[in-house]
Amino acid sequence: MFLAPQANAGSTGSETGLPIPRFVSLSSDKVNVRAGPGTRYPIKWVYVREGWPVEIIEEYELWRQIRDIDGSVGWVHRNLISSRRTLIITSEVRAVYEAPDEGSPVVLLAEPGVVGKLEECDGRWCEIEIAGLTGWLLASQFYGVYESEKIR
Repeated sequence: MFLAPQANAGSTGSETGLPIPRFVSLSSDKVNVRAGPGTRYPIKWVYVREGWPVEIIEEYELWRQIRDIDGSVGWVHRNLISSRRTLIITSEVRAVYEAPDEGSPVVLLAEPGVVGKLEECDGRWCEIEIAGLTGWLLASQFYGVYESEKIR
C-alpha cells in the first residue's frame, strides 16, 4: 500500500505547485478511484458522474489523491480531473436567491445531491448555476468551497 506524505492546509502540490487542499471536479462520467497512485493498485470504487466536486489532498507524479463529500479517499489520474469548480447541495432543500441577500426573490429551490457550477464567491455568498438558472447561495449550504474562500 502506498502511503503519501500528509498534506498540510496551506501547502502546495509537489507536482503542480497549486494549493493543497483544493477543490476540483471530475472530468469524465467514469472515473476509477484506486488504492494507490498507479494502475497496478486495485480500483476501490468508480464515480459515474462528470462534474462531481472533490478535493485534491496530495499529488504524486501523474496521480492525485482525492477526498469526496463523504470523506472517502483514493487516487485518480490527473487526466480525469478538471479545475472547473462545481458544488453539491447538502442536507436539505436550499433557496437560491436572485441577489446575495436572503430578502431577494428566490430563483430556484435546489434539492440535496443536486450538482451545479460555482461561478464566484465573496467569502460568504456564492453565485452558482443549476440547470441553466443562476443565483446566489450561502457558501455554508453546499459542498465545494472552503469557509471564507473568495473566487472570481
